[in-house]
This record gives sequence, structure tokens and C-alpha cells, in this order.
Amino acid sequence: MARPLIVVAGCEDGTYLVEVGASAAEDQVAGRQPGAAVERERPLGLAPPWAAGRVLDVDARGSTVVLLLDRKPPLAVSHDGGVTWTERGAGLPPGRAVALGENPDHVLYAARNRLHVSGDGGVFWRALAVELPEIHDVAWG
Repeated sequence: MARPLIVVAGCEDGTYLVEVGASAAEDQVAGRQPGAAVERERPLGLAPPWAAGRVLDVDARGSTVVLLLDRKPPLAVSHDGGVTWTERGAGLPPGRAVALGENPDHVLYAARNRLHVSGDGGVFWRALAVELPEIHDVAWG
């Protein structure tokens, strides 16, 4: 059996561990740490000049880079270290944070109170059934 995917969401009242199920009915909060915050490195300097002033968050794994931008669609994804970019997430609500998994096709997107996951690099998305307090940051657990 495959190991379940765990998401860490940094919210206004601490961090939440959320287990991503195979369907929305299987998503569940697996734990909470009051007062804790998400800790992860931010790869700075990867945003292209056209994104200046619009980058809200960034993450990278190998040659894959994802930018959360203050615009619609909110994501720009590069699979070649920032040489070329593709827009993603046209149907997503305004974002707060974004993170790539160990497998860079696993993308985590945080809106104000809801998490969204993609298993195909941001082409298709699924909103997790769990609603959380205001989200400030995310990471894969």
C-alpha cells in the first residue's frame, strides 16, 4: 500500500497536518500543533523579470519551478529551470502559498481556507474537503 500524502498547513492558530485521501471523502485532519509555523526554504531569485512585483510565493524541485503570482491564472510553472514558463490554475481562487512535493508533479496550493492538490504538475486540481482557519503557508509533510 502506498504511503498517504501528508500536507502541512500553517494557519493563523498553528499548523495542521492533513492526510490527502484518494477522494475528498477520505481527506482528514491528522493532527494540529498550536502556535507552530511551517518551515521550508524558499528558492529566491528564480522569478523572471516579467513576474517582478507579482510573486507571492515560489518553490522548486530540480529543474521544476512554480511561482504563485498576484494575477489570474495564479501559477507559472517551468520544467527547465526558468527558461520557459506555462500558466496554470485558471480556475483556482486567489492564492496564499504554493509547494512542490518530492515528486514535482505533486503541487500544493493554498487559498484562504482551503487546500488544493494536483498530481500532474498543475494541469488538473482537486480541492481538499477539509476547511481550515486562515492559511498562511504550506509544505508537503
